[in-house]
Amino acid sequence: MRKTEAIIDEATDMYTTENDISLDRRMNLNRLLNQRLASAIDLQMQMKQAHWNVKGPNFIALHELFDKAHEEVESYVDTIAERIVQFGGIAQGTVRCSAASTELADYPAAISEGSSHVEAVARALSTFGSEVRNMIGEASALDDAGTADIFTEISRGIDKMLWFVEAHSQAAK
Repeated sequence: MRKTEAIIDEATDMYTTENDISLDRRMNLNRLLNQRLASAIDLQMQMKQAHWNVKGPNFIALHELFDKAHEEVESYVDTIAERIVQFGGIAQGTVRCSAASTELADYPAAISEGSSHVEAVARALSTFGSEVRNMIGEASALDDAGTADIFTEISRGIDKMLWFVEAHSQAAK
């Protein structure tokens, strides 16, 4: 009879689970998911940085847009972290873990003008969007349609956010 308490395999840093995805695949997925989690946490805080520090004639529109982006990315962070734990992994969600593993460029701390924030936020969203699309392919290659589906949904949300942000810098043609 199995013990009902959580058991972690020290060799793999994975909790035992009845999930039918093989341990090797779950380990690979968790590594990839933790990389995306780091960037998602960084993106979440970059959206808040823009929200707090934007100034200029479009202040209120951008302030509210960046706050909305922060809220949406926060839900992605939670979804990614929960997927890691579903596989028996450990979500590496601290600020220090995120800073050490993010693939996003540093957010420029000294900017204030709305158009500068629009440019910086668009760049961060675009970079994360690329990571997300890569994750769809990586999850599919590991035969995990569930994770691929999660990242497909995230991809749609990031693309929509990028559209909203870039609309502030695009002139009518």
